[in-house]
Amino acid sequence: MFLLPVRFFGDSSNGIGALGINAGDFAIQLVSFILVFLVLRQWAFKPIVKVLRDRRKLIDEGVKLGLDMEKEKAELDKNVSDKLHQARSQADQIVVSAEQQARQVVQATQATAKAKADSIILAANERIKVDTAKARIRLEKDLVGLISEATEAIIGEKVDEKKDAALIRKALKGQD
Repeated sequence: MFLLPVRFFGDSSNGIGALGINAGDFAIQLVSFILVFLVLRQWAFKPIVKVLRDRRKLIDEGVKLGLDMEKEKAELDKNVSDKLHQARSQADQIVVSAEQQARQVVQATQATAKAKADSIILAANERIKVDTAKARIRLEKDLVGLISEATEAIIGEKVDEKKDAALIRKALKGQD
């Protein structure tokens, strides 16, 4: 729009003219200002104010969302910390349980190994007794044969089995 320049008249001495303002020009300028103001208010100020209100609302919502997210993060951190503590406790319990089970398995294995070793030793002792008894019997037979041969060589005659056995028993009893 077009604004009219203010005209100064030096000869007006009363009212608004005393200030050097023309009342007609002032009225035109006032009407022009009001029209421009109303047009700007309708098509410029309202959209600008609306955009500013929307931005303010968006910023407020963002700040609120940020605060909510910080609270949720703090809660999640606490939950994670609690879960980690529980997991550590459970892991410690599992380790202790595993150690106890391992000790029990080792003890059971040691007991089984000792029992097996004892049975092997017992069987070996029995076998040794049997082998020793068999060896004594063979040794006695061999000894009887040798004594019998020695007796024949010394006496010069053949001794029968009954006489030979009696002599051997007598000789063996004398050594004991």
